[in-house]
Amino acid sequence: MIKNFLLNILLSLVWVALTGHLNYINFFFGFFLGFGILWVLTRTQHTADKSYFLKVPKLLLFCVYFLYDMIRANIEVTKEIMRPRFELTPAIITYEHNLKSDFEITMLTNLIALTPGTMVLKISSDKKYLYIHSFNTKDKDKFVERLRNGLEKKLIEVLR
Repeated sequence: MIKNFLLNILLSLVWVALTGHLNYINFFFGFFLGFGILWVLTRTQHTADKSYFLKVPKLLLFCVYFLYDMIRANIEVTKEIMRPRFELTPAIITYEHNLKSDFEITMLTNLIALTPGTMVLKISSDKKYLYIHSFNTKDKDKFVERLRNGLEKKLIEVLR
């Protein structure tokens, strides 16, 4: 998988060199072009590692999902701040996650902290529970369900 990723980066750099325009759009176009070339070349090989070609689309979908979630949270926080009277219901939620490694836990806590209105206060000593402060939570079960079936599930798909 790492071999395919490095080849993809190399192909995108070759594309940038051939076009002579060093910018993000040209680099990403070269990346997707290189992805397509590598995908076509490895389709006929039976021993090729094809997990890379499953992970990249999942990573892109995860980025789109997280961007949508962040925009939604920004809108919610802005609505609450703009109201003449605050009707907040802050909460500290104990969340039992299904992650296995320290890296996965770190990624989840960072993504929660990046989302406006939420912050991880503490990780339990056995690393099984996260204590999350939420800016405005009317239904704790709904919050936990959205976190488990949304962010955590998609993060596991990308990292494992």
